[in-house]
Amino acid sequence: METFTKPKELVENLEFQSQKDRVLKTLSPDMIEKPLLNLVNGFNSLPHCFTLQCCYGHFIYEDQSNPNNIEPLPVTTEIIGVEYRIAYIAFCIECSYLGKKLIDSLRSVPSIDPSNIQFGCANWFWNRQVNSYALQVEPQRFQDKDKVTLYYSEALIIEKVRNRFFKQLELLLAETPIIPG
Repeated sequence: METFTKPKELVENLEFQSQKDRVLKTLSPDMIEKPLLNLVNGFNSLPHCFTLQCCYGHFIYEDQSNPNNIEPLPVTTEIIGVEYRIAYIAFCIECSYLGKKLIDSLRSVPSIDPSNIQFGCANWFWNRQVNSYALQVEPQRFQDKDKVTLYYSEALIIEKVRNRFFKQLELLLAETPIIPG
């Protein structure tokens, strides 16, 4: 994310529900990458959250030029460099008790691998939609880039982190309360 920043404080947004309704009305399954479809639908089913954008994270290299490639990196010694297109998910979160609990949960996700996962805001998202937050998988030194070139050995690490990242989001979603307990 080219304008990635530290997380901002939630602000009151009286338009949250109408914004969510409008976004979900225009969302169709073919707009979401297949590996993320259940995850996006799950977050969108929460009353205090909706997704804004997401990307599974793509690896482009010699003999693999599909910009939407979701195949695992091959086991090889032939590839030197890989273009990595960032894996992320961006949310809009309601300023409510449950929204604050969700943010607390999302803040814990980078603990999987703090040098390669960040939680924060992207200014351009926030300017379009207050209370927008993003989780991304990106080497920290490139945290403000949408795509980077990595050595193959690092791309393999990022691929593993990306897979753990999305698995952790699935677990987090399964544990997220829908109503205060």
